[in-house]
Amino acid sequence: MTCLRIVGRFVFCLMSLAVLLVATGCSKKMYGAVKFESSPAGAEVVNLRDDTSLGVSPLVVVWESGDGKPEYVTIQMRKSGYREAITSFWVNTRHQTREMAREEAHPIFMELEPR
Repeated sequence: MTCLRIVGRFVFCLMSLAVLLVATGCSKKMYGAVKFESSPAGAEVVNLRDDTSLGVSPLVVVWESGDGKPEYVTIQMRKSGYREAITSFWVNTRHQTREMAREEAHPIFMELEPR
């Protein structure tokens, strides 16, 4: 009888764990990357969603997702003496690691016009 109780508890724990994993979605982080280049180089890349500076071109930025869904991004490139340029694009988070995403970064090139 004791053995049946132990087996019963083990099965109950396994079922509880399975329900927990299904409820949380077993989300795994996925990554996507974009390589920003500009002419001239040295333009500040700004994410217009929250007005944060991502860095200065040339630049590779990696996005991370818990659900693997693509993200729509709008950026602006700024450089003193040049007109600002804005573009939008989808970032596909399809890579399992940051390194893989960096290796296959989607290129975005913008030519800035002098003022």
